[in-house]
Amino acid sequence: MDVASARGVSSHPPYYSRPICSSQSSLIRIPINKGCRFGRVSSLSTSLHAAPRGETRRAGSVQLCNRSISFAHDKNSRRVSEAARTVTVRSDLSGAATPESTYPEPEIKLSSRLRGICFCINAGISAIVLIVLMFIGHPFVLLFDRYRRKFHHFVAKLWASISIYPFYKTDIQGLENLPSSDTPCVYVSNHQSFLDIYTLLSLGQSYKFISKTGIFVIPVIGWAMSMMGVVPLKRMDPRSQVDCLKRCMELVKKGASVFFFPEGTRSKDGRLGPFKKGAFTVAAKTGVPVVPITLMGTGKIMPTGSEGILNHGSVRVIIHKPIYGSKADVLCDEARNKIAESMNLLS
Repeated sequence: MDVASARGVSSHPPYYSRPICSSQSSLIRIPINKGCRFGRVSSLSTSLHAAPRGETRRAGSVQLCNRSISFAHDKNSRRVSEAARTVTVRSDLSGAATPESTYPEPEIKLSSRLRGICFCINAGISAIVLIVLMFIGHPFVLLFDRYRRKFHHFVAKLWASISIYPFYKTDIQGLENLPSSDTPCVYVSNHQSFLDIYTLLSLGQSYKFISKTGIFVIPVIGWAMSMMGVVPLKRMDPRSQVDCLKRCMELVKKGASVFFFPEGTRSKDGRLGPFKKGAFTVAAKTGVPVVPITLMGTGKIMPTGSEGILNHGSVRVIIHKPIYGSKADVLCDEARNKIAESMNLLS
């Protein structure tokens, strides 16, 4: 949701002539029946024949798993059996296949699936009911509180609290560090899960999130986001990123607060990623403080990519003291260090 969230993810280069740059190990399935037309991977096929059945052999920086390959011997030729048509190749680069690179993937329990369904039903019904209050109050909000929109954020807090209360507990530390709702700030936090939004809305602060434009077209949720003044962003559009930054600066100058996830996207392994500087540029140019917030536990309850399940667990929120400064680089480093230190202590 950060304005600089368009971070390129490297894909596999042609013929695998260069190292595959990825934070996770990659699986590639190569059809055998089409023949090995990649001259640069000829060494893979030679080492494949050399490895006994059921064993694994390394060729350069690639690990070949030939357990699923069986060869049917014929008098005239050696042909691959119809039962095994593919070779599985796993990249074995630095840090690519370490156990810590992703969340552990235990078998999804039926209770987690049922909890996920109940969570969606609960959140959906409460959203339909509460958005009526937003529609009724919206003309008055535009008339008397166009920029902060405290009433809409109060309704959003009710919705988030109703949605998460039956399913997990939230332990909040550092509430005394929250500025008053009339003080414009730039809030930043690590991003682990879809539940981060619910947890942050339950704090009751009036801040504007940055969200992808595609979410605004979703009925009910998109309508509520528009009325709350959420800032839209086209993640791969540089012009949209610039417009988003300008919009955030205008809101801060008008007395509203904005919220950024400086990592740009949800973490898949729970680790803290590098921070983009968009949020801190807004703070440095407008002279408002940065309030770092640490979230722990949401990624284990609802992991990234598994939004349909809801595991058991609890969430801890740490609100750090505001940071003041006029240099975006310094603000970025200090905010990230605070969040990283608290994550290390809680892990």
